[in-house]
Amino acid sequence: MNITKLEFMVHAQLDEDTLDVWMAEEWLLPNHAQADTLFTEGDVARAKLIAELIHDLGVNHQGVGIILDLIDQMHGLRKAIQNGRGSRS
Repeated sequence: MNITKLEFMVHAQLDEDTLDVWMAEEWLLPNHAQADTLFTEGDVARAKLIAELIHDLGVNHQGVGIILDLIDQMHGLRKAIQNGRGSRS
């Protein structure tokens, strides 16, 4: 399910300036295919993770980027493994 930028900011408890920075850092990659910027519930969860890393754990911006990259790699590997298992029937 897609949500608008405003709905996303409410759900993720973000202000627009912070959202713009996180999008510029490519920590959040919303769908720009339509006239509006659209986000998913997964984007909300990712934004909450970013906020927790920064505010609760004190991770700096460079560290956040590294952590997100590692998480993305892990998800990609998990998907590749699952696809590999499904094709060996």
